Amino acid sequence: MTDTGSPSGIADPITPGAAAHAEAGGSEVEGAGTAPAAVSKLPQPVRDGFWRRYGRLWVYAPREVGVLFVLFPLAIVAMSVLWPVFFTGVGTVVIYIGIFLLVASLYAARGYGMFTLALLRAAGRPGIPRPPWREQARHGFIGRVFGPFANGHYWLYLLYSSVVQLPVSILTWSVLITWLSAGVGGASYWIWGGFVPHDNGNIWIAESVWEHTLHTSAPFAPAAGDLMLYSVVGIVFLFTLPFVTRGLITLQWVVARGLLGSWESEQLRKEVDELAISRAAAVAAEDRELRRLERDIHDGPQQQLVRLRMDIAAAQRRLSVDPDATSRLLDEAGGRAQEALDELRALSRGFAPPILQDRGLSAALDSLATRSTVPVTVTTELSPTTTLSPELERNLYFVAAELLTNVAKHAKSAHADITLKTDAAGVSLTVADNGVGGATEVSGHGLAGIRERVTAMRGTAGIQSGSNGTAVTVIVPLS
Repeated sequence: MTDTGSPSGIADPITPGAAAHAEAGGSEVEGAGTAPAAVSKLPQPVRDGFWRRYGRLWVYAPREVGVLFVLFPLAIVAMSVLWPVFFTGVGTVVIYIGIFLLVASLYAARGYGMFTLALLRAAGRPGIPRPPWREQARHGFIGRVFGPFANGHYWLYLLYSSVVQLPVSILTWSVLITWLSAGVGGASYWIWGGFVPHDNGNIWIAESVWEHTLHTSAPFAPAAGDLMLYSVVGIVFLFTLPFVTRGLITLQWVVARGLLGSWESEQLRKEVDELAISRAAAVAAEDRELRRLERDIHDGPQQQLVRLRMDIAAAQRRLSVDPDATSRLLDEAGGRAQEALDELRALSRGFAPPILQDRGLSAALDSLATRSTVPVTVTTELSPTTTLSPELERNLYFVAAELLTNVAKHAKSAHADITLKTDAAGVSLTVADNGVGGATEVSGHGLAGIRERVTAMRGTAGIQSGSNGTAVTVIVPLS
């Protein structure tokens, strides 16, 4: 797939046979007089039961246990390093060495905080928005040295790393050790309990609890009672272990979110900047499409209609003088009228087709694939609960149409694939081919226009092009 040579952003690859069929009004899907298509019933979402959710907790439990174990010694190391460096810097500020020690402690706290965020993300917790370090960074040696002093995030990272993290980690580590010891030790008591020496000084817990509670002698052997008690307690602790680890790792996450995450004002500012970029991209894309449409109409149908008017005027002058020449002129005029009509129909394919409005994006992509000159396989994996807005469907359709145009014109591909699916990031559209590759972005042309269109939707576009073909993936948020 290679970038198109013309600045067309919404071309639609159509085979001659299919185009002729559409012009004759023979399309069963897009014809004006056809009956509405049957609407398929989507399966209702199935709610997960308790055991399925419980099983998912166990999937993340090993990672949560590992991260909770690691955070405690890391907190000790961080506090042991940051406190001496920071307070030594405070004491030596007057001889200027302290300034560099203070800066070093702030940068070290930032590094430790970022590593903690990565650990929490590895444990399966949602990602915490990072502070805008690059946007707030100051340039030059002086800016890098004194910049952290004016940035509140550095001080919050230092507070977290040297003060807050250690007591929180002591709490989570202690609860985790208690739960693991009680669960594993109790459930395996039948293995190691027989190796514990027993004499008259031993206290049998089950027997003691029975006698002090019911004030009667226990009706069971002391060893058997302890075996049953330890086993039941161990099973209960093991059963509740994933709930406990999820709660402990969530506590760590909440503390980190409060001190290490970006502020709401920064997130709002970022959204405003993204909206400004999206608005600018949308305006640029719209202006580009209008200029393309104006140029195509001027160079195509308008010239044909001017020539048609001249031919008709000439025919009127010759009608009484040379009927044969007049007939030839009228035949040529009819041909030019048909050519102008064909060009107008080709231009109108830049607008959303009726099938997109009637049956949705999946059906429109299938129709697009059947009209392509290159064999295309369409794979759709949309969630039953996901609803795409008409604007989003229209833009994704145009993106797919433009990419298929690139495949047909430049890729020399034997096959192409369109994949449409939804995930946590939003809706993604991938068009891949097995052609010669070498796709490049040229300002003002096809791939650049696609990126502008996607940016206007606050999405991203990725291009991978090698000797084995080209794949373009577009990801757009649903909200």
